[in-house]
Amino acid sequence: MRLMNIINNNKPVKQDSEGIHSARHISNHEHLGKSIKQIYFEYCSNTSIHGIQYFGERRPLIEKIFWLCVFLASIYCCSNLIHSIYVKWNETPVIVSFSEKSTPVWSIPFPAITICSETKRVPRKSGVTYAQFLKSLREHIKSRRYFKPKNISRSDLDEFRTLLHICNPQLVEHGTPIISTDLLDYFKVLENMQPEFNRYYYYCKWFSHFGECDELFTPTYTNEGICFTFNGLNATDLYREDTIQYQRVGFRNFTERNIILKRPLKWSLQNGYTLDSRIKTYPARVLGAGARAGFFIALQSFRQEVDYTCRGPIQGFKVSLHSPDDVPQVSNQFVRIPMGKEVVIAVKPNMITTSAGIAEYPPQRRQCFLEHERTLRFFKVYTQNNCVLECLTNLTLAKCGCVKFSMPRTLGMPVCAENKISCYDRAEDILLLREFRQGLKESGLNYLAATQCNCLPACTSLVYNTEISHGNFDLEDMLTATGDTSFFEDFPGSQMSRLSIYFKEHQFITSKRSELYGVTDFLANCGGIFGLFMGFSILSLVELIYHISLRLWSNMQHFAIS
Repeated sequence: MRLMNIINNNKPVKQDSEGIHSARHISNHEHLGKSIKQIYFEYCSNTSIHGIQYFGERRPLIEKIFWLCVFLASIYCCSNLIHSIYVKWNETPVIVSFSEKSTPVWSIPFPAITICSETKRVPRKSGVTYAQFLKSLREHIKSRRYFKPKNISRSDLDEFRTLLHICNPQLVEHGTPIISTDLLDYFKVLENMQPEFNRYYYYCKWFSHFGECDELFTPTYTNEGICFTFNGLNATDLYREDTIQYQRVGFRNFTERNIILKRPLKWSLQNGYTLDSRIKTYPARVLGAGARAGFFIALQSFRQEVDYTCRGPIQGFKVSLHSPDDVPQVSNQFVRIPMGKEVVIAVKPNMITTSAGIAEYPPQRRQCFLEHERTLRFFKVYTQNNCVLECLTNLTLAKCGCVKFSMPRTLGMPVCAENKISCYDRAEDILLLREFRQGLKESGLNYLAATQCNCLPACTSLVYNTEISHGNFDLEDMLTATGDTSFFEDFPGSQMSRLSIYFKEHQFITSKRSELYGVTDFLANCGGIFGLFMGFSILSLVELIYHISLRLWSNMQHFAIS
């Protein structure tokens, strides 16, 4: 009974407590409503944003509707313009424009010159010729008999197998069968069968050097066979240490005699020559424009050594001008030097540099790679041409199970035999088609999407455009007229050509990649539009945050205390 009384006495206490909590809850809601209402009128009367103050005044409804429409129209126009600015900033962050000042030609290297003779092998006075070998090979392909070369020495057979890789592949239809299972050192065979260098590269002039060309040129392994390059980077500076090219070319006696390669390397495409570089540099540069400051070479071939079966009806030399850090692709880009002609090449450099501000953009947006962003497997230096060559090598290895002997490769990579010639020849067409399809698939984007090769241009690039002129070089008629016939007694069947290469002008205008719209420009444009349409600024945003947070809390505290 006593316990019931205690329970009954406690009931009113619980009800009073619930009433107090309910009253406090209602009071808090009232304080919040009053505070929000007060903040609204205070903000409308004090804000710097145009048109907002009319919403807090006690005016007719029609006026408030008018200002509401004006305010919404301003927001709409402002949003559209900012969206346009964002699209432009996103799609074209980088622009290529002309530099403010001209660049002297002595600040860039003279172009690397790679020359390939169309005479790949000096015919023997006796034995089977390449034409006879090719004829028997065609007969075998038609009859499908087992091909067994007859009356051919081992050295001749090795040379013929090598010629199949560098002569016109169209001369053998329906593919080439495997002729021998013996592994062949194509580089060694090419070195043994190539014409004598000093007979074909007869005379050179460069700076104070007049005379034989072996102190200026180094051998280069290309898809045309062994060619010779002037002013290119040494293989030890271009290829990685585990490649065949590094090991076979970089330490040869031929390169040790080169007067240019003896100098220290103080140049890179992105940074140019160092400030302490002297006149004679590696790679070499010239002091000005004109033929006197350029490069000159006399080229010679012999009628009795021409093999039309290998290279077809067009004979002479091929010349490729490229950047010193590029591997020459003579079969793709070249100038033909016919015999009995003087060819003059005037060079106009085309260089693109990069401002420091675009380094923060990803490569796909700026559409180029900085030198440290893209590492190649076979090359120390990134250029677009080197990247494409490496991609072709990888594709050929995947499709054919081997690579062409001239491609960059390591010791463990198999070299294609003669039965794989059509395969690696077709791999180049497959690469072009694949890159085209991948690029076409992403053509709706505002930039070139990354293809499987991912070979964007280098952010700093150097291309040598050319203007070519030629005329007759009648050496034989001149010597006959002067009565000097001893030259042709020493060099029977000689055909001479002359090549001159020089810069056309003393200065050139470079192009420069720079920011079209940086983050600062984007914010400035947005701020201008906000200020024009609404009078809005960063302080206006801070003011809004202040009213809905700190000032609202202060007002609620004030109502609670009062």
